[in-house]
Amino acid sequence: MGADTPTGPVKDRHERLLAMRAQRRLLIDEEVESAVEDVDDSGLVALLQEFVHLDRGRPRKLALRTLLIGLHLCTQITGGKVVLELATDILLFRLSPQMRQRLAVPDYPDHDQGFEAGYAVVRRLFHAMRAAMDPSPLPANKRLSREEAERLTAQADPELLAVRENRLALFTEFVLDASVRPLRGLMNELSDGSLAVDATPIRTFARGRKSHGPELSTDPDAGWYVREGDHRDPDTVPVAETMRASGDRQKKRNTKQRRKEKTSLKKKAKYLFGYDAAFAVTRDARHDDVLLDDNTPDPDVLPALVLGVALDKPGQRPAYNGLKILSRLRERGYKPGFLAGDLAYNNSEPTEWQLPVRALGYKPVYDYRVDQLGRQAGAHGAIMVEGTWYCPSMPQPLIDATKDLYDERIDRETWIQRIEARKAYRLMPKELEDDDGYQRVMCPAEAAKAQCPIKPRSLGRGIHLPLVDPEPSPAGPLKVCRQRSVTLAPTDGAKHWQALEYGDEEWRKVYFRLRNSVEGFNGYAKNPLGEGIEAAGSRRIRGIAAQTILLAFQLAHTNRRKIKAWVETLALGGQRPRKRTHHRRRTKPLGRWTPTGYLAPTG
Repeated sequence: MGADTPTGPVKDRHERLLAMRAQRRLLIDEEVESAVEDVDDSGLVALLQEFVHLDRGRPRKLALRTLLIGLHLCTQITGGKVVLELATDILLFRLSPQMRQRLAVPDYPDHDQGFEAGYAVVRRLFHAMRAAMDPSPLPANKRLSREEAERLTAQADPELLAVRENRLALFTEFVLDASVRPLRGLMNELSDGSLAVDATPIRTFARGRKSHGPELSTDPDAGWYVREGDHRDPDTVPVAETMRASGDRQKKRNTKQRRKEKTSLKKKAKYLFGYDAAFAVTRDARHDDVLLDDNTPDPDVLPALVLGVALDKPGQRPAYNGLKILSRLRERGYKPGFLAGDLAYNNSEPTEWQLPVRALGYKPVYDYRVDQLGRQAGAHGAIMVEGTWYCPSMPQPLIDATKDLYDERIDRETWIQRIEARKAYRLMPKELEDDDGYQRVMCPAEAAKAQCPIKPRSLGRGIHLPLVDPEPSPAGPLKVCRQRSVTLAPTDGAKHWQALEYGDEEWRKVYFRLRNSVEGFNGYAKNPLGEGIEAAGSRRIRGIAAQTILLAFQLAHTNRRKIKAWVETLALGGQRPRKRTHHRRRTKPLGRWTPTGYLAPTG
């Protein structure tokens, strides 16, 4: 058989392959128009032009507005992920000629060299935007020696880094606000403004190095995450600090126990190398997320959506990152409500978390570590028990109710009863808090909730009111007992104070509704069939600024996906929903919860 000729089968094959390659699917103009409106309405362009200086050197071939539209379109195609190669392909070769002309996209030949030239333009513009918001003094994509990293950190301008950090926060806020804009009016109308704050680990597109090795990772701001404790890398935390305990528990541990704990600490498994992503997720704490009788969602109960995000090394500065998000939310006009956080937040210093949170108008609800249960503080003779102020003569079994439950000295039903019995000993407000957080309160006998021999006028009110049995003292009655009211300062018991009585029915409902909402959002966004935010491959640019920018786009897509799914499952105006809702597990009622498990079913 003879060889193929230029005019024979080889030419035919090449023509067929060229025909296959020429089949590009252009994006529909209406789809692009929607992205243009989202970007223009977000205000991002005006924000970025304030600090991304593009007037130096040769004029840019691509406008910031056009780049943002390309990134937004990319998230719609990839399910929330930003890939600069795909964004380049979209802008240069998948828009209609009319749309390309409208967005002033330059012409590039449709071959490898043309693509690389356009990709270089997109990449340079993205990194110019990233550099203007980078709060880190350390460059990514190279393994710095520890000595060099320390030198660069020492030479950095803290004020400039703070400015960039603020820019990055503004950027994420604009992106997330744009994603919830369709529901913003309903949020103001229907939601009580409650939030849950939590940090979840996400991987970065870099390999972790030894914590005390000679070199840093190519993503120098990331760190190792561990499952236990506060999630910090134990190799970078002084053992004495990590093993710190309070009061009697510290004294009771002998040397052998401390050595055993130290060895256990060093054996903690490092789970992933990446960042802690601190989220603020909004959820109306007044309603359960349950279906109506027709198996459709309640249109008056909005879905849980993320409103703020901040990245940091795992276990580092939870209070700082959470407070940064909350402060910005208040500046953006979101009203405050209840605020739930895990143990990492209420274990912070009061000046770093608890007091600023209350000053912002939020009403915190907390759970506590085992060593924080029972009596926690005192003021004017009153005692704080698990976040609430009580009469100093409240019976010891009620003070130790939760401790006794953990130590199996009482059962769960008894714990519920004792939590309810505490209410009769609670200090009652006489006035609302003033602008500085001070509040006048009165003892339960003064408020006609109990009877006390120190205040004879409270006696004889009926056997339904408990009779307080104050302990005699040579110094006479305590201040809270002898006065009609006392003033509590916001600093009194600030570390553990919370707005609801720990363990009662309202606390259980509010706390778990909020905590479940943020945990559920984390799982929703981490779903590999969705945005897959935990996976390193979903954000392939290193550095804390790039990772934050890419994550913000992913979370914005998650919000839009949740809103769309929610709207399509509603039964509105007598019409059936467009899609069925996912089957909801039958959950145990929150009113049956105790710290050691749910109560046994009745009946």
